[in-house]
Amino acid sequence: MSDAPTNGSSTLFRSPVRSPVRSLVRSIDLRGPAGRMEALLNTGKEDAQYAAVGLHPHPLFGGTMHNKVGVPRHEELSVLGIPVLRFNFRGAGLSEGAHDNGYGEVGDLRAALDWMQQEYQRPILFAGFSFGSFVGLKACCGDERVKGIAALGLR
Repeated sequence: MSDAPTNGSSTLFRSPVRSPVRSLVRSIDLRGPAGRMEALLNTGKEDAQYAAVGLHPHPLFGGTMHNKVGVPRHEELSVLGIPVLRFNFRGAGLSEGAHDNGYGEVGDLRAALDWMQQEYQRPILFAGFSFGSFVGLKACCGDERVKGIAALGLR
């Protein structure tokens, strides 16, 4: 099945990754500083030691949570049984608001980190690509909840 977003917070999909870990993908709505943020959650294993948040490349150049470079990185974490949240920044996909050159997007990520901490109550890993890495480094460095960072595609 596709992992395309649907309207509603309880839609479930089978993860396209074939692995011994059976993960479901849930379409959810997060609330960020600019309003609704479209998100997908790979549910992972109940006993996972970590949770993760992944970010996409620059939205003004076509970057979304469905990016062909970012999605496989997020699915690799999911294969390990780690719950992974990915979302569209403000103004991308169905997320409300307008692009804010990396300033407001830090608030978007912090809202996602807050949601993951509340939902899973475990240490968080971060993975980003390009613009997502830039935003992630600004938001995650110094955040005690984040125990690991993978920032890919930086110049």
